[in-house]
Order: sequence, then structure tokens, then C-alpha cells
Amino acid sequence: MQRIRRPAVAGMFYPDQPEQLHAQVLGYIRAAAQAAAPGQTAPKAIIAPHAGYIYSGSVAGSAYARLMERAPLIHRVVLLGPAHRWPVPGLAYPDADALETPLGRVPVDRDAISLIAGLPQVQAIDNAFNGEHCLEVQLPFLQTLLADFRVVPLLVGGAGTDAVSEVLESLWGGDETLIVISSDLSHYLSYDSGRAMDTRTSRAICALRPETITPEQACGRNPIAGLLKQASEHGLHAELVDLRSSGDTAGPRDRVVGYGAYVFH
Repeated sequence: MQRIRRPAVAGMFYPDQPEQLHAQVLGYIRAAAQAAAPGQTAPKAIIAPHAGYIYSGSVAGSAYARLMERAPLIHRVVLLGPAHRWPVPGLAYPDADALETPLGRVPVDRDAISLIAGLPQVQAIDNAFNGEHCLEVQLPFLQTLLADFRVVPLLVGGAGTDAVSEVLESLWGGDETLIVISSDLSHYLSYDSGRAMDTRTSRAICALRPETITPEQACGRNPIAGLLKQASEHGLHAELVDLRSSGDTAGPRDRVVGYGAYVFH
């Protein structure tokens, strides 16, 4: 019998009705695609935010829109995000055969997990995924864009840059593999202070300088750092696609959360 991990935040972070969810995600992607300049290079990796869709969905859509031309080639997604709810010493994967959203089930790439399961920083911690939102909110975007794919879901806790980089190198693959890092930026600063911090973070990401990014600048600092190291080693360039905060989308401006969309090509 298949082990299915049911959605934890459907109806809270995003709609729990399939038709409404599909329309909302497609709307974010299409709006961003219409605003994008033609002839842009398809990315190997992206960073996208993971808040409720009313806050960060349009920012995430701007990163996913850049994948439209490459989408038919992608059959594996290595999806990393920070562990919010459970202590994870390194990187954790779930004891599941598929992840479910209102749009259906996404198979977990167990063969890919077997490639990294022997690394000392990687272990199965199924409880870490209970109630966790950071990976789940990315799935409807992937399901809307990609026709046939498997996912390698990894929550990152206390893993350093080299530990995350080693895992990504093991799974890097070719055109069939997409890397997605799920992360928000600054948390609960004033609008102007948050904007200033997020601008500094964006400069560090685009310069591939993980050592200058602190946990206060991005909740996904550790997976971002691993990606930046890999991007440097593989000769990728980082590009800022969108930078906003909850104060720009659906929230007040006295305590904002920052959202950035980045692509690596």
C-alpha cells in the first residue's frame, strides 16, 4: 500500500478546492509571464517564497513563470526548505511514497533519496513534515507547470553550507532535474527596515555570497547557502526576478515579511 502524505495547510495557506487552486496558481504564473521580457534563459534552479498565497503567491509565480519553456524537460524536482516545526540536525526526508495536494498526488523519487540516504547529514524524520508548510505550498505551482515529475522533498535544519551543497551535488543531474529552494526573507520588521534588509540579502544571493547571509535575513538561509555554493561551482548566474513584502501585497506595513524570487541559469 502506498504511503501518502496528506496536505497540511490546504484551505489555510492556499485554496482547498482544486478548480480554485488551479485558477489562482495559473493566474500568478500567467501574470508574471506577461510582464517578463522575451528570450530569457530557462533556469536550472529557483528560490521562491512560501507564505500564504495572498501574501507571496504572486512573487512565487514570477519565479515559476521563468520555467515555462523548460517545463517539458523537467521530470525530477529537488525541493528544499527550512524545518519550521521539528528539530532537524541535518536534512530530513519523509517516509512517504507520494505527497498530496488538492491537485493530486506527486510521487516521491525514492531512487533519488536512496542516492543520498547514506550521507551522514541525511536521515528519515517523518515527523518533521507534520504540519510543515514550506515544501507543500510549492507543489501546486509545480503541478500546474509540469506534466510528469517526481519530487525529492528535503527539510533542512542545522546543516551547514557544505552539507547542503554535497546533497545538491549528488542530485544535480541534467535538464531533467530542477532545484527549488523555498524561503521567505526578513520577518516582522517595519516596511522600510525590511526592504533594506531584503535588498542586502538579494545582493548577496546575486553575488553568490552565502557567508554574508544570516538566519535573520532568510528563514531558508541554510538551503540557500548550499545552492549558492553549487551555483558558483557549476558556473550559474543568479538573477533577482521580484522583491516585495507582505506590506506590498496583503498585509500592514508595521510588521512585514519579505519575499524574493530568484532564478539561476
